[in-house]
Amino acid sequence: MANYTESIEKLIESLIKLPGIGRRSAERIVSRILASSKDEVKTLAEAISKVKESVRFCSLCHNLSEEEFCSICKDDRRHKDVICIVEKPTDVTAIEKSGSFSGVYHVLLGSISPLEGRGPSDLKIDTLMDRIRQNNIKEVIIATDADTEGETTALYLTKLIKPLGVKLSRIGLGLPVGSNLEYADSNTLSKSLESRRSI
Repeated sequence: MANYTESIEKLIESLIKLPGIGRRSAERIVSRILASSKDEVKTLAEAISKVKESVRFCSLCHNLSEEEFCSICKDDRRHKDVICIVEKPTDVTAIEKSGSFSGVYHVLLGSISPLEGRGPSDLKIDTLMDRIRQNNIKEVIIATDADTEGETTALYLTKLIKPLGVKLSRIGLGLPVGSNLEYADSNTLSKSLESRRSI
């Protein structure tokens, strides 16, 4: 291991905690920070702090927002009677990049995972059911991940939503079993939405 100063080592260790950042990547980031001007570093630090202070969850769909409602929920051009259920805000971003969905979203903020001690009550399912019952929803698309937790969540949601009489579908072709929505390319997501199957 390189002989770094205490402050550099502390920064490297902090960066390694971020997803997708290994030690070598962290060292490169630190190297870039050290080569930057004080103003650039200050701007970066302020941007990180601002995100943590300003960003919260949308009161309606639980997507990321800086206001009470996110930009998608506030957009009058969206079809408010079609809800796409996803696990994470990054899934919303992935689907939006595909440009193939014009409805609104509901972010569960997780998936059912008994092994990790996460059950239905830990997700935003109650607010989803309220939205479906109160807002004349015509279609619900379940777009949870294709892994075990996502499929378990989809099955649970199907049992809850089916009796309400709304059209219910699950995203279809193109997503490999065990994959995460946020890592799928736009074309694959677009095809998955187009080929959704009724459940």
